[in-house]
Amino acid sequence: MEILDLIKSRKSVRKFAEKPVEREKIEQIMLAAQLAPSWRNSQCWKFIIVDDPDKKRALIRCTGAFNQAWLGKEYAIIVACADPGKSGNGNNQPYYLVDVAIAMEHLILTATALGLGTCWVGSFDEEKIKSLLGIPENCRVVALTPLGYPAQKEGMVGKIARQVVKSKKRKPISEVYSFNQWD
Repeated sequence: MEILDLIKSRKSVRKFAEKPVEREKIEQIMLAAQLAPSWRNSQCWKFIIVDDPDKKRALIRCTGAFNQAWLGKEYAIIVACADPGKSGNGNNQPYYLVDVAIAMEHLILTATALGLGTCWVGSFDEEKIKSLLGIPENCRVVALTPLGYPAQKEGMVGKIARQVVKSKKRKPISEVYSFNQWD
């Protein structure tokens, strides 16, 4: 698949088939994340793949107040963490967020190429997740994504979310970039 076609085919999946994901695919996805560029090649990230059903249910409860009730049928939930001390700062911005975002995008695009679905989740109770998964205090939980095979039909939650956030609608390309100055 050409890279632009792959990017165009990626979508946020909120309904999953109850089917295990092959270990080889998980390893490919993690290799893609490992290969992501980072601040001075610090690779400050660590991904926790939560596939134990009890632990996954507990993890989903850490998103409850943020209305992530659609989670549950995916094979696993990947928790993207960072150690800010292993990254840097530039222009008064912490780069660990950028580092993890790039690695997550590598992960998400590779999952898409392998026929799997993901959905970036940024609303959660970080302290509860850190406690549940034994994440060190100095580390941060940056994002979550479910991972699994998309269901044949999109669920109602996905349709509503797509309507609310207008995820298919994009700015005209002329508003996305300019040359030499802000236009």
